[in-house]
Amino acid sequence: MLKEFQVAVNEVEDVMIVNRSRFICYLAPCQSPDEAKSLIKQCQSAHPQASHHCYAFLTGAPEDSQGYGFSDDGEPSGTAGRPMLAVLQGGGVGQVCAVVVRYFGGTKLGTGGLQRAYGGSVRQALTFLHSTTKIPMVHKTLACQYTQVNDILHLVEQIGGLIVNQDYLESVLFTLAIPYAKLDEVVKKLQTLSAGTLQLKPLPEDESTP
Repeated sequence: MLKEFQVAVNEVEDVMIVNRSRFICYLAPCQSPDEAKSLIKQCQSAHPQASHHCYAFLTGAPEDSQGYGFSDDGEPSGTAGRPMLAVLQGGGVGQVCAVVVRYFGGTKLGTGGLQRAYGGSVRQALTFLHSTTKIPMVHKTLACQYTQVNDILHLVEQIGGLIVNQDYLESVLFTLAIPYAKLDEVVKKLQTLSAGTLQLKPLPEDESTP
């Protein structure tokens, strides 16, 4: 089920020193792998002499098992990207990308030391991250009579939905954005308002919309 979750809203740059190695963590909002790649490229351009540019990102909710990615960028397998991802997933904020730029300080940290350094760098940067609540919405169409318009407008406002579009023809055709969690409630209220004549329908171009 789709539900509300926290998403990143600001960018963060934070530095941590571990045994003379410098770890610079960048955090930024991220809704797609392409946005993550853009941040990674920016960090690579800003730090061309760095030893590594490791990353992890979430494109959806923190617990989403599909929308994520990570890379060790040359560090020993499992010592950078995955620990970074684990910290992001445990941080409770989704739609965020973390890139940790490392400048090698001359002292090898070992497998455990690298895991702690990369994970700790992200954990420290997360303390400066701000978030807001994202409410998943579904889009539906609804046809009604002119006499029903005020009732529809009131209902949409009541459940925190949005009027995306409205066409006033022989009848009124609304395109609505409805919070997914309120969908069943809206269906029931429409039925009560109209004895079953008002029905939500999927958008024409997406018959599979929930």
